[in-house]
Amino acid sequence: MSSRHEKVRVGISIGDFNGISTEIIIKTLQNKNITDFFTPIIFGSGKLFSYQKNIFKVQQTYNYITEPKFAKRGKINMVNLRKEEINVNFGQPTEESTQMAIDSLEAATEALLSGEIDVLVTSPINKDEMMEKGFQHAGHTGFLEEKAGKKGLMFLVTDELKVAVCTHHIPISEVANKITKEEIIKNVKVLEQTLKQDFRVTKPKIAVLGLNPHSGDGGKIGKEENEIIIPAINELNDKGILAFGPYPADSFFQPEKYKQFDAVLAMYHDQGLTPFKTLAYTDGVNFTAGLPFIRTSPDHGVAYDIAGQNKADEKSFSEAIFKAIEIFKHRKEFQELKENQLEPQKMPNFQKTKQRKTKDA
Repeated sequence: MSSRHEKVRVGISIGDFNGISTEIIIKTLQNKNITDFFTPIIFGSGKLFSYQKNIFKVQQTYNYITEPKFAKRGKINMVNLRKEEINVNFGQPTEESTQMAIDSLEAATEALLSGEIDVLVTSPINKDEMMEKGFQHAGHTGFLEEKAGKKGLMFLVTDELKVAVCTHHIPISEVANKITKEEIIKNVKVLEQTLKQDFRVTKPKIAVLGLNPHSGDGGKIGKEENEIIIPAINELNDKGILAFGPYPADSFFQPEKYKQFDAVLAMYHDQGLTPFKTLAYTDGVNFTAGLPFIRTSPDHGVAYDIAGQNKADEKSFSEAIFKAIEIFKHRKEFQELKENQLEPQKMPNFQKTKQRKTKDA
């Protein structure tokens, strides 16, 4: 792990290079002063990046290394996973681009687990193509959860809005069966902890959305609110956690409402991500909360429709990098404070002392 005075080592997996992944990486790193802020380590291909940087008319040099431990400060480091020529077919996935996405993710994750990088920023992938290639997970999150040995929480963040989802990539027909009191309690606890250690929120206030229209309308439109969500909130309150709700999702995402809270727990994917992406525009970052390491990604996909046309906006990817660095520093400070906490001192029992003096007298 980097010391306090070193640059954070940011590992970057390249995703599907036939989409916009490589473009947003190159554009993010084109600022000549970018390495003053962190040490980038790309897990990719020198020939691929040399070819694509010319397409996007970016002047950029790389420090080619065989392992991340050889990365140099002040350089854009490239762990060169492929030395042979690579065929680029913008706008469509190929076996080559899919395999490269898998290899890059696996190499970057290995470096993260071994401590050779401090944080991981993942570029957009084609989940379906990767699964056809033998990848066993429906995205980055499941893969990283397996490596960590624990469940993570999808957490979409900007400075003003933070939204987590109780269920991830499952059919809408399965959502209601996956919503349990225990699952809500577990996810709110993860949210509270990550807000404290990763975002410096001393006493987090968390809004919980309802599952049904109008939050069930008192039980007239579904019973999940009365039977599952409200009991979960009550139990969380009993534990001293500031959870509130359930709030109707259709009217909650107005500034005067959501800004009263530090984070929101939505019940399912589109309930949380649709308003988030509408409000966040290009600023949104996907952070996997609840894991022992830090991973972020931009809040968009491979965008094959604009690949290779120099139209991709790198802002979300840039935000993902700097958010990962910020979280890393906050978590490190939190852990140091926790480790250096003074042990409570035992106070003398004045009552016993007084009684002893009385007897002596």
